[in-house]
Amino acid sequence: MTLSTAFTSLLPTQHPIALAPMGGTAGGALAAAVSEGGGLGLIGAGRGNPDWLDHELGILEASTTRPWGVGFLSWLADVAAVEHALAHQPRAVMLSFGDPSPFIPAIKSAGALLILQVTDLNEARQAIDAGADVIVAQGTEAGGHGGTPGRGTFSFVPTVADLAAPVPVLAAGGIADGRGLAAALMLGAAGALMGTRFQATPESLADASIKKAIIEGRGDDTERSRVLDIARGTPWPSRYSARTLHHPFVDQWRGLEDQLAADADAQRAYQQAVASGEFPPSPVWASEAIDMVKDLRPATDLVGDIAAEAEAMLARHPT
Repeated sequence: MTLSTAFTSLLPTQHPIALAPMGGTAGGALAAAVSEGGGLGLIGAGRGNPDWLDHELGILEASTTRPWGVGFLSWLADVAAVEHALAHQPRAVMLSFGDPSPFIPAIKSAGALLILQVTDLNEARQAIDAGADVIVAQGTEAGGHGGTPGRGTFSFVPTVADLAAPVPVLAAGGIADGRGLAAALMLGAAGALMGTRFQATPESLADASIKKAIIEGRGDDTERSRVLDIARGTPWPSRYSARTLHHPFVDQWRGLEDQLAADADAQRAYQQAVASGEFPPSPVWASEAIDMVKDLRPATDLVGDIAAEAEAMLARHPT
């Protein structure tokens, strides 16, 4: 049995699996490994620093000839950064969190596929109107940033799939193994976008301490909050909070985000605690699916194993 979907045909890829373009984690080596495994590797470019992009794209281009892409934060990147990446001829560009319209003409002119991530139905309708080639429907279980309050993946994905048809939809949020991929396909998605599972790989840029925390963590230990963004001075739009592993500073300021934003002394105290080693240097972005992340495995092998598990699940429970 082969998991052939509208997504695998469009790219094309062997498996309906895409790497979430996680900033600070999804560099060239990880994206290349996912693509080599038969999925779609996406570099997490964030704002699109050109020097960082050139370095990571160099690694990627030297490591795979299979389809790959680049992901940007719509609220943070500028058109020049996207155009810089497009010069490397990615197969796809993914835009998340914010208005994608300034970037779309350049992406379409370059012939790259436009992937738009959405966190609510208004964003889904806007993505359809914008001419998205692929839509990522992200549920609130996802690690890292997402919509607030957000919709659960299990209900959100089929709703977006029905709304967007025939545009292929990827499910995201709380998917970390073949069971999750199989469930996504049964919900009407054409594949899955996975992040947290791929942080725990040798190719990930995440620090070893973060990989260890993910392997040892549990979904009950995660929480969606804006506290750490405010403390770190990262001006994310307030509609997007972030799911991380438990952090003592969140305990202190939970529900007091406005006060924290106005308290420069508290923000300095956070930075000093990071500098002294009392707090980790960066949050551990993690989804509710970390219970299923139990080991550190090469990303190329992981893609094939997830696809094989999903195929076996669907073969045992045919529609």
